[in-house]
Amino acid sequence: MSRVWAVCKREFWGYFNSLIAYIFSIIFLGAVNILYVWFVLIRSGQVNLSAYFEFLLYGMWFIIPAITMRAWAEEKKLGTAELLLTLPVNDWEAVLGKYLAALLFFALVIVLSLVVPVSAALLGRPDWPAVFCGYLGVLLVGAAFIAVGMMMSSLTRSQTVAFVGSVIVCLLLLGVNDLFNRFALPLGLGFFISYLDVGEHFNSIARGVIDSRDIIYYLSVVSFFLVLNKYWLERRKWA
Repeated sequence: MSRVWAVCKREFWGYFNSLIAYIFSIIFLGAVNILYVWFVLIRSGQVNLSAYFEFLLYGMWFIIPAITMRAWAEEKKLGTAELLLTLPVNDWEAVLGKYLAALLFFALVIVLSLVVPVSAALLGRPDWPAVFCGYLGVLLVGAAFIAVGMMMSSLTRSQTVAFVGSVIVCLLLLGVNDLFNRFALPLGLGFFISYLDVGEHFNSIARGVIDSRDIIYYLSVVSFFLVLNKYWLERRKWA
């Protein structure tokens, strides 16, 4: 674990040296907060924090690919990926270290969004258990999307390609149920498609229902894409 944390610290502090990370984080928080204030607080005159979490959810397909696009793509472009993987760090330790660094940076960005619930407490009486569940759902979706982004970054040397690929996969995970609802599917297949939809599990948690099946789903998505990431890196040994 010490080597995982060593990689994690290296990558985490590297985000603070990246101007792109700052720009995308500011755009993400600014856009989400402005949209919430304009469409919810001003137009409806209600303090509806469930709507705020919806804005956070659909903003994550933008911020998370920006956080993860450099994870492996930049290493490959600069030629430092092989150096990292030839150090006394195995593939799993490198993958987990980079993943934890991205997750911690995303969590920090989400912590900055707490200004909205705190401000809402001054205007009304928010349901704090529901707020907790909303943030839990956001962090779980973020954990899944970060695993996707890490995988896409490992496939290419181009940060742009990694960004676009991550956006596409994250959007598919968010909208797979809406997409296939347009077709008449057998009941079993329809249930399976619904289960694959990230938004369905998020909505369940955001309503205050913390179901073990939803937690298992997110852990499964994270594990699946991290395993793909690890085995894709192993291809260098096969070559």
